[in-house]
Amino acid sequence: MPRVSGPDIERQWVLLSYRLPREPSTPRISVWRKLKRMGVAQISDGLIALPSDARTREQLERIAEEVTDSGGTATAWIARPAAAGDEQELIDAMRQARAAEYRQVRAEAEKTAREGDEAGRRRTMTRLRAELRRIQRRDYFPPPDRHTAERAVDALHPANTPEESTP
Repeated sequence: MPRVSGPDIERQWVLLSYRLPREPSTPRISVWRKLKRMGVAQISDGLIALPSDARTREQLERIAEEVTDSGGTATAWIARPAAAGDEQELIDAMRQARAAEYRQVRAEAEKTAREGDEAGRRRTMTRLRAELRRIQRRDYFPPPDRHTAERAVDALHPANTPEESTP
C-alpha cells in the first residue's frame, strides 16, 4: 500500500470516472458507500482517486464492473497529476479525512476512560481497535492523529488503567 514518501518519488494514482442513473438510487448509494469505505479522494462528481497499487486497482475495477452492471458507465485510469500541488491537495484531503476519524476514536476512548467501568472499557477497547483497523486500511497518508488515537485506545486496557479505589 502506498505511504507518504519523498517529493522526488513519482506516485501513480488510479482514477475512476463513473456515472450511474439517478433512479433507482440504491446502486448509487451502494457504490458511494463502498468508495467511502475505501477512503477515496473525490476530485469532482463522478471522479475519484486512490494511490495506485495492485489492491486499489483491483478494488476500483470491481466497483467499475458494479457500476456498468447497474446500467451506468465507468472507466478506470492510471495517472499522475501534472502539478505537484494538485497531488498534494489530494494527499492533504485524504490525510484530513483520516485525521478526523482518528480524532473521533480518540475522543470516544478518552470519554470511556473517564466515565466507564472496567467491563465497559474492555468492550469499548475491543470495538475501537476494530474501528482503528478499518480506518488504517484506508489510511494511505497517516496523520499524527493516528498515534494519539492508538494510545488512547491502548490506555483502555485494564493493565493501563489506574486501580479504582474502594471506600
